[in-house]
Amino acid sequence: MAGRIPQSFINDLLDRVDIVDVIDRRMTLKKSGKNYSGLCPFHDEKTPSFSVSPDKQFFHCFGCQESGTALTFIMNFDRLDFVEAVESLAQQLGVEVPREQGRSYRAKIDPDIYAVLAQAEKFYRQSLRDSKEAIEYLKGRGLSGEVARDFGIGYAPEGWQNLEQAMPDVSPKTLLEAGLLTTSESGRSYDRFRHRIIFPIRDTRGRVIGFGGRILGSDDGPKYLNSPETPVFHKGAELYGLYEARKALRQLDRLLVVEGYMDVVALAQYGVANAVATLGTASGEAHFQKLFRHSDEVICCFDGDNAGRQAAWKALENALPTLNEYRQLKFAFLPDGQDPDSIIRLKGKSGLQSFIDNAVPGLEFLLTRLSQGLDLNSIDGRARFAGLVQPYVEKVPEGVLKALLQQKVAQMTGLQRSNVPAERANKNTKRASGRVKGVSERLLSILLQRPSLWQTVDEEVRNRLRQALDGSSVVGEIVAYIDDNASADVEELLVYFADHADAAALREQVGIPLEIDDDASRLELADVCRKLLSKLQVDKRKVALQDLQESPNVDELRKYWQLRGVAKD
Repeated sequence: MAGRIPQSFINDLLDRVDIVDVIDRRMTLKKSGKNYSGLCPFHDEKTPSFSVSPDKQFFHCFGCQESGTALTFIMNFDRLDFVEAVESLAQQLGVEVPREQGRSYRAKIDPDIYAVLAQAEKFYRQSLRDSKEAIEYLKGRGLSGEVARDFGIGYAPEGWQNLEQAMPDVSPKTLLEAGLLTTSESGRSYDRFRHRIIFPIRDTRGRVIGFGGRILGSDDGPKYLNSPETPVFHKGAELYGLYEARKALRQLDRLLVVEGYMDVVALAQYGVANAVATLGTASGEAHFQKLFRHSDEVICCFDGDNAGRQAAWKALENALPTLNEYRQLKFAFLPDGQDPDSIIRLKGKSGLQSFIDNAVPGLEFLLTRLSQGLDLNSIDGRARFAGLVQPYVEKVPEGVLKALLQQKVAQMTGLQRSNVPAERANKNTKRASGRVKGVSERLLSILLQRPSLWQTVDEEVRNRLRQALDGSSVVGEIVAYIDDNASADVEELLVYFADHADAAALREQVGIPLEIDDDASRLELADVCRKLLSKLQVDKRKVALQDLQESPNVDELRKYWQLRGVAKD
């Protein structure tokens, strides 16, 4: 990852760009008075409610309430994260994105690494044209020249120094950094990919960031080999075929997650262009964050055997924190020994579609799996089920989906929702966090969207609240940042926290309108700060008391009550 983008550059970028031009490149706008209007691209409508103001350089939809700057629009429309949107906007203006360096920043990416990877892709593609064996293998798998071209499929020939010979102007150090070479125990460098079909892996902008290689013949080595972790390639967060799917389909109504490169390519050849694959790793939370950024429906295709169901279960566990009432996660279980590649060749597109149409909703899979083997007609069975399911329920974000899940669990157990047992670990901390959560979330919402209002809060309250939060949560971190950077705006906050663990949640929060004006927000902010400060202090005292009561130190407990004017023996 690169270092942070200077805020001054972001401001200059937004000053130089015309939001009307940015949006008009992606949808149809019509002049309407001093503004422009059109059909909102973020929800279905027949009458235009989407408005763009050239004066304010801002867009707003009166139907779905989406609003923001040119960067916000690009993020939502092109399904990019914040940094990618900045880079896209900069590319439109023909300027290079600068990167800051410093203690808290990651090392700057050498821009040559992308050029080197692109050069390697060209070499592999040419090598495929020159290899009869590789061409025959792909034909044997039923792949056409067109689909091989569209996915940039190539071939890494046998030998040890092919890349260094083909790219004499590139240093071995850069080839190593790009993951194209590896080294022996003696320190000698040689080609990482040898005698393999090569699948280029691209980022959402279409740049090659790594490769996957499928071995030919019965040579030693793993069947599939991926690029190692590099400054631009992190396999735990990347998806093969996502760029190609976005290129083929303007709207990704659903995404299919399959297991291998060949599955993705074979499905594309048969007209199923919305398939992607993880890169030899389990589907992790980062994968699902990216998947749901591009589509609201994700269907994971797994083998129906025990190993496939175990993989599906692991994927479900990782996906739970990313779910909400707008996102659907389903699992399609294929017959034992079958994969999407073999099914679509045997039964065609309609045959595969029947499995997709019968996919099991993720939360239904969760409840069925956990209740399996339990007698829910007995008290013991229902108690066991309630204890098993609760940790998974807690992973689902607050909202309508979680409420419905809790309701379903209550029906299955016969318990009222309020009586469903919570985890006992860290009970004091959980009680405290539960009491302050609603207030802190509202504080976060106001600070993110109108950070300048922070300076209107009483200075003593600001200081005490910052000390009480102590940067221990994302709210505390944002309070500290705004306190130190009085001129910070929403774009600066999104940039600064772009690689924070809660970055996705922060961006979603920015998209939820406050629905009150500045004066009302200022009054509410002052009230929320005082309430949160009061709750934090009360909870801190209660936790301290709980610790004392559980402690054998009687003197300390007596001192606690004496300081509060209460005699306790």
